[in-house]
Amino acid sequence: MSLTPDVESLTAAGYLSRLDAAFAGTIARLGGERRADVLLAAACASRQVGAGHVCLEMRRLVAQRTLVGDAGEPIPAPPWPRLEDWRRALRSSALVSSVADGTTAAATPRPLVLDGADRLYLHRYWRHQEVLAEALRARLGAADDSIDEDLLQRGLARLFATDSGSGAIDLPRLAAETAVRHRFCVISGGPGTGKTTTVVKILALLAEQAERRGSALRAELLAPTGKAAMRLAEAIRAAKRDLACRPEIRDGIPEATRTIHRCLGAIGPTGTRFRHGPEAPLHADLVLVDEASMVDLALMARLAAALPAHARLVLLGDRHQLASVEAGSVLADICAAERSPVVFLTRSHRYAPESGIAALADAVQRGDVDGALAVLESSAHPDVARIDPGSSGPAEALVSEALAGYRPSLEEDDAAARLDAFARFRILCAHRRGPHGVETVNQLVEDALAEAGAIDLRGPTYVGRPLLVTRNDYALQLFNGDVGIIAPDPEDPSRRRAVFRSAEGALRRLSPARLPPHETVFAMSIHKSQGSEFDAVAVLLAEPESPLLSRELLYTAVTRARRRVTLYASRDAIAAAVRRPVERSSGLRDALASDT
Repeated sequence: MSLTPDVESLTAAGYLSRLDAAFAGTIARLGGERRADVLLAAACASRQVGAGHVCLEMRRLVAQRTLVGDAGEPIPAPPWPRLEDWRRALRSSALVSSVADGTTAAATPRPLVLDGADRLYLHRYWRHQEVLAEALRARLGAADDSIDEDLLQRGLARLFATDSGSGAIDLPRLAAETAVRHRFCVISGGPGTGKTTTVVKILALLAEQAERRGSALRAELLAPTGKAAMRLAEAIRAAKRDLACRPEIRDGIPEATRTIHRCLGAIGPTGTRFRHGPEAPLHADLVLVDEASMVDLALMARLAAALPAHARLVLLGDRHQLASVEAGSVLADICAAERSPVVFLTRSHRYAPESGIAALADAVQRGDVDGALAVLESSAHPDVARIDPGSSGPAEALVSEALAGYRPSLEEDDAAARLDAFARFRILCAHRRGPHGVETVNQLVEDALAEAGAIDLRGPTYVGRPLLVTRNDYALQLFNGDVGIIAPDPEDPSRRRAVFRSAEGALRRLSPARLPPHETVFAMSIHKSQGSEFDAVAVLLAEPESPLLSRELLYTAVTRARRRVTLYASRDAIAAAVRRPVERSSGLRDALASDT
């Protein structure tokens, strides 16, 4: 079946992909649908999922006269159908289930679903949204009537020191009390606001309640990536040491963390089939998810479907960070929903209030272009700086900064010291490819280090090569995002070993030949840097027209640093990023507000 003129033109212009066009053509052929308006809507709905949206907001689309292609160039929009006519055509199509006013989709699933707000979904994403919303609604406002009130109040008073004279609300204490009292809670806060410390106290409070009932707390502590799970375990282990509770409670607080996929029991390599679900729920009283902003709609829905009815769900994350690479912005949607029990932690202990990093992050978060540029150009904030990039690639200043940032690691003889030194600095890029992208910058830094005599590039296992694991390997306990370094074998310096740290902090030396897929990581994408922190970062933004530039991207990059940030970006690129919040289309907020 040939494509319609509008689908063909938008595909040729780069707004729709060939996959989007093929999807529309395939379902049209299978459903006997020939109307151009329906095929155009199907292709656009497919395109939205590929762009990270859950659905196509038709009301917004018909108001657009200019679209943006994948390369950031403007594309003239076709003459969209009138919204009323388009809605009528979709509702009469055999490809579309119409759901409005609380009605459900057809008993026999159809490829597309149109809701009462003119949002068009691919059926599986509408279903994921419904499953998640139903699971969360069942927990909204559901108090735990088994809580021993006196025990809870004593625990709160012991674990949270308050300044009774300040009059300010103790937000971490409020977050802990909310999590203990209710079946669902979100704790959101930026870097250094004490999210993990608060979680450890929640675990202690729940462990005390479980002990009073004569049982032990069964908790699943989860994260979307292996690296994030490892960092969560490290943070919990460190926070437990000084916890004001009995040794029996402290020792009973779980430290073991897992990825969501591993907890659910992923079957096969695709990560879409799991052992645990509605018919085989998890064995847990508490399920806690760290770095929840990185979890996409499909995975969060599958986790929610696997929760036992009595289990608590606690989501932990920063709503201002980048959303998941896949479709959905679940944490942001939940935080914006009126009924959601969300506690926002606002006091950061990582930065001094007067620091440039704190001021820049705040301005970016608020969408204040003038404020962000003023911070970068003020002599009062030496911990942040902006450098104009070269027209054909990064400025020479980046090479100098990379040499200074990575030399300490390369000059160490001890593998542990190498890893520690390497973890202090990182180059972060908005793009993977192009003159400012990860691939180009990694090659640039390698060549510069080799020219300076800091590394010997003969072979892929040169001493000092930093490695980023790009695929989970459960047998080796290496996960996507783990960082290691090539170092000499202490027993035979002529041999090379890839050195990583275990979750407990011990060194692990592996043969480079055994490693899962990996890449050099002098530079990494801002997306990959989520959940990490460094003393200093150098951030390369793209041109102002890049569709990847966003407020969340810049905020995520800036807040990876503890002490210093250098932005290699034009004023226009920074302004474009700050002005452009990520707005992912979704019906989750409305679904959470519904009583059905």
